[in-house]
Amino acid sequence: VGDRCYEEGMYEAAKLLYNNVSNFARLASTLVHLGEYQAAVDSGRKANSTRTWKEVCFACVDGREFRLAQICGLHIVIHADELEELISYYQDRGYFEELIALLEAALGLERAHMGMFTELAILYSKFKPQKMREHLELFWSRVNIPKVLRAAEQAHLWAELVFLYDKYEEYDNAIITMMNHPTNAWKEGQFKDIIAKVANVELYYKALQFYLDYKPLLINDLLLVLSPRLDHTRTVNFFSKDAMQYAAESKDVELAEKLLQWFLEEGKQECFAACLFTCYDLLHPDAVLELAWRHNIMDFAMPYFIQVMREYLTKVDNLDASESLRKEEEQVTEPTPIVFGQQLMLTAGPSAVPPQTNFPYGYAGPGFTQPPVYGFNM
Repeated sequence: VGDRCYEEGMYEAAKLLYNNVSNFARLASTLVHLGEYQAAVDSGRKANSTRTWKEVCFACVDGREFRLAQICGLHIVIHADELEELISYYQDRGYFEELIALLEAALGLERAHMGMFTELAILYSKFKPQKMREHLELFWSRVNIPKVLRAAEQAHLWAELVFLYDKYEEYDNAIITMMNHPTNAWKEGQFKDIIAKVANVELYYKALQFYLDYKPLLINDLLLVLSPRLDHTRTVNFFSKDAMQYAAESKDVELAEKLLQWFLEEGKQECFAACLFTCYDLLHPDAVLELAWRHNIMDFAMPYFIQVMREYLTKVDNLDASESLRKEEEQVTEPTPIVFGQQLMLTAGPSAVPPQTNFPYGYAGPGFTQPPVYGFNM
């Protein structure tokens, strides 16, 4: 009868009947429909079934009775397979603060499990990033690190991402993250601790370049950490290249020549040869020739001198061509007209000759005189 009353929506009658037979699960459902949330929670506690707790919890959420919903939720989150549905129910309705409060309260439960710590970390990454670092420092061993790593990366929480990579022993990714996002992720002590553990030796040299660009005054501290692991020859060449580039960009002739001298004193003939071209525009060929001759390394300097010779010959050829062109232009003169007989008549053109008449020779009308023939005596 109680079930028929419930199905017909006669909740007051169903309430009396269920209470009389101590059917607390159905009673809790009935009380939810009547809006008696506190009584529904009390009945749910007596029923003590996950299904009843979910029904009452969701009803309390819909009724915005979040304190009562949290009481119910604490009996749900301890079941890992029920956690996802509960989180979705809160999130779909936009109750993020209330969901976070529920999970925070659940961490102290005896039956707290990894899923709770993991989901709370993910929620922090989305809605309260300022609390995520503290949470990870306290509970990093109890979270699903790969899952939280993805959440931290999506939220651009670079410092937290480095922390997780370190704990997960992905040292290469930790170093790469710090170098890619130094403003948020780089910390000197942490960087030096992790760089010594990386598997990819190429990261040593990338770290050196990173320090040269970002923290040049701390490069010696990094070298002290890396020196047992570095290829010393490669490292010296690495820094020689940077020294040459700096000298070239400085446009300082004296500095470039001192760098050449230092390479020779250290016996680094290859660096000497490379510097000749890197600082080509700053060096004086006579100074280079003297250094090469004094240290008996003309073979290393010869490509430089070939280039210098070629450049000088090109300039000389261009000068010769310009001079020849100038002389040819000076020899060119304006052409003069050829004069025959009376210059004015010949140079004036056909239009200056008076028109001939059609009268017979010797004839002249009244007052007419036969015109003379210009240019010739008849």
